[in-house]
Formats: sequence, structure tokens, C-alpha cells
Amino acid sequence: MHWVKADAFDFGGNPPLPRSGHTAVNVGKSKVVVFGGFADKRFLDDIAVYDIENKLWFTPECTGSGSDEQVGPSPRAFHVSVAIDCNMFIFGGRSGGKRMGDFWMLDTDIWQWSELTSYGDLPSPREFAAASAIGNRKIVMYGGWDGKKWLSDVYILDTISLEWTELSITGSVPQPRCGHSATMVEKRLLIFGGRGGGGPIMSDLWALKGLIDEGSCSIFIVEENETPGWTQLKLPGQNPSPRCGHTVTSGGHYLLLFGGHGTGGWLSRYDIYHNDCIVLDRVSVQWKRLATSNDPPAARAYHSMTSIGSRYLLFGGFDGKTTFGDLWWLVPEDDPIAKRFPSIPSAPPESQSVTVSDGLAESSLKENQNEQSPLVELQKRLGIMISSSNFQVNLVDEVDDKELFELSSRLAGESLPTRDHLACIQALRDRWKKSSASSIQLQELGPLLRDYQRLIIHHLENLRSDGPSTISNLTGQKVHRYFHLKSASQLRMDDIPKLLDEYKRLVS
Repeated sequence: MHWVKADAFDFGGNPPLPRSGHTAVNVGKSKVVVFGGFADKRFLDDIAVYDIENKLWFTPECTGSGSDEQVGPSPRAFHVSVAIDCNMFIFGGRSGGKRMGDFWMLDTDIWQWSELTSYGDLPSPREFAAASAIGNRKIVMYGGWDGKKWLSDVYILDTISLEWTELSITGSVPQPRCGHSATMVEKRLLIFGGRGGGGPIMSDLWALKGLIDEGSCSIFIVEENETPGWTQLKLPGQNPSPRCGHTVTSGGHYLLLFGGHGTGGWLSRYDIYHNDCIVLDRVSVQWKRLATSNDPPAARAYHSMTSIGSRYLLFGGFDGKTTFGDLWWLVPEDDPIAKRFPSIPSAPPESQSVTVSDGLAESSLKENQNEQSPLVELQKRLGIMISSSNFQVNLVDEVDDKELFELSSRLAGESLPTRDHLACIQALRDRWKKSSASSIQLQELGPLLRDYQRLIIHHLENLRSDGPSTISNLTGQKVHRYFHLKSASQLRMDDIPKLLDEYKRLVS
């Protein structure tokens, strides 16, 4: 499998803003719906939808009304979200210091919210619970944190009658927990990890039987008309380390576990974040480490991971310091996305000698052992390997950059003749000079990055005639930190303002 950061041209529209503690669910095979979360000390209540067929992110105009006459659920994070047919069900979560116990449904055919009045054994308000769909009618929810204690209760919701039922379970039971995962595998609910009573982070795997009466087909031993009961599973293979805030996503005959956070040791703080992939093979019934190529995403927890065909889509999360807004693909080796981005070799260690492929450094040293060439000096100051010949191969002139010209022509509209390539491109550069980072669209990042790199190349071409003072001025401004990037897919959201600032200095 290959990790590939999503490119600006993978999607149309505006992807969701950075967040953690949100939910993202597959509604059928047509869309992924992201709701809520936490970012910049704010709880969120927005909806972002990925239209799978059209590869488009959009924000629907939702209608509806709740008990307090609000259109939809109040802002929240760490809630549960489950999709059944065209409906997404939301329960609980936290907003500020308040744990929520309200229950909502979003009809994604007409984008209408409904606050539901349910019956039976109502679950208490909670956050960090986990839930999963049982077939196309019921939902099972386990555990969570109510602000005072960790929970180990199990509730079944019938989405037709809106009746909650608390399961009465005898025998051995998992330790109360929150921040765990819960996934239905045929007739079993599997829960893994989480933070338990007293604070320890766990790595145990449990299966709950007796949730479905009819049928008898599972990777585990199943009897018809089972009474509810927990079984701790100790599977062979490379077990995941203790963690919470991870995701478990079903895809094919695998369950894919990614990320989460754990503890660095006895009495240490919960500050170890993970970016490993472990699969539970449902055929061999064992844990396996998933071999991945390319650099993985940054370690994180409280992100989302959804399955889209043979691909997985990772979004958001938190690593103790940073709230992420990046989107990543995890794809098979034969996927076009994997072929689109070849593996990029790591930069050589500083202790190793670096040979500049165009021979400029070598010839310069022969000419004057005491004076480095401008390119080598720039390489040294920026800490990157620069080969002007390589960039001439990979970086076309502005008039030949099709995406740059199409973007500049579209933005110029009727104000300039589209045949005037340079005038359109200059108009686009003038626009970027006045733009804020928040106004830059994803489809602009590729052309912007390439134009930024072209401008640097133009500066380098003038170095030979301008002398060492120019190189000192350029590097003294601490610019060019994105000169070495191969594509805009390597940019993070928080890189965009810095890239734009550097670009403005180059065109000024």
C-alpha cells in the first residue's frame, strides 16, 4: 500500500477545515459526510460532504429544527456518528464542559436535520463513546465518558421504532473505557483499546456476541440465538500497542487500524502519537503490520479514516500540538494515485558528500578552492540539493505551463485577450500578490508552487552576473523553504500562508 498526500486536483470544491474529534461516515457508496469536531478552541457544527462520483467537496444547505428551534445539532466533538441507508445518526459528544445526550438524524437525500425523541432505556450523556451499525436498521453503542466515570454499558437502538435497549450481559466484561473503537464484523461487535478506568491506555480486543438472532456465519465461533456475552480475543501476530483515539476501518477482508495516542512509559504523560497501520486479517484471524511505501502522514489521534472502494481517505486529527487539515490517500500499489507520485528519495545525510549533477560545484571548486559558486552557496544555506538542469527538465516555462495559463485565463475573463499568455499570467501574479492565504483555492496551489519555483530559478540565473551580494540578500531573507518540493501535494495547510509570503517577496 502507498501513502500519498491528496493533490489539489484530486478534488473540486472546498475540503473541510482543520479539526479533530469529528466524524466522517460513508453514506452508501456515493458520499462521505464529515460533521463537527474541535479546532482553534472552538467546537464545530458544520457539514462537509465528499461526492465520490464527481470527486467534489461541497457544503449542503441543511434545513430542520430542534427542540430549541436550531436547524441542526449544536457544535460538538467526540460524538458518535453512524450511517444507515441515506440517514446519518448523531448522538452525544461534548461542547465546552458539557456532555451531550441529544439524538439527531440527517436525511442526506434532502439534507434535513431532525432531532429525534427516542424511548426505552435512554443512554446517559457522554463523549468518546463508539458505535457501529448492525445491518440496515440498528445501531450498537458501547462505553464512553460521562464527565465523572468511564462507562461499560451497551445500548442497541432500533432506528425505525427509535427505541433504545440496554443489554444485560453476564460473565466477564471489558474494563470501562472511552476513546476506543467499535466495529461490527458480521455477527460480532469488536472493540479495541481506549482509555480505561483509572487512566491506563489499553490494547485489549473484545468480541460481543448475541447482537443478531438470525443466521450463523462469522470468522469466530457463532451459535444461533446467542445470549449477549463478551469474549476477550488474544490473536496471534503483531498486536497494536496500547492506544486510544485511533480509527478502525473495514475494507475487504481486513480491518485497518491507524493512529491514536498512547503512553510513553510508566507514569509518563499521554504524549506518544502513532501513524502506523495494523490490519486484522479476517481470513487468517491475526494481526499483521501493513507494509506501506512513501512517507506516512504525521502521527495523530482523533482523526477520521473512511473506505472508498479499495482506497482509504484520512482526514484531520491532533498530535498534542497541531490540529491537522490534511487529506491523505492510502491506496494499493496498482492504483493510479500510487503511480502518479513516484517515491521521492530522502535527502542525503549531512555527513555524506553531495555531488551536484550538473557539475557546477565541482567546476567551481577547481576554479577557486576558496570561493563557492552561488548555487552551491544557496544549496548550503537552504540545506537542500539544487540542480538547475534537473529543474529545467521538471519545471516548464510559464508560457508552457498549461494549468497556470488555464487558471490565469479563467481569472482574467474578458478583461484580457486569452491569446496574450504573458499578460494573463502577469494578471494572475498581481492577483496572488494581493491575496490572503484563506482566499487561495486548492486548484491554485500547483500553479502557485511551480511559479514560485520558476521565480527562484530566474533569480539564480542572475546570480552569476550580480555576484555574491545577491545570494546573500536572497538567503538572508530566509525564503525558498519550499523550493525543493516536487508537487503541491507535499504542502500542509499551515504551509500555504508561508508559501504565499515568500511568493510575494519574489514578485515584489
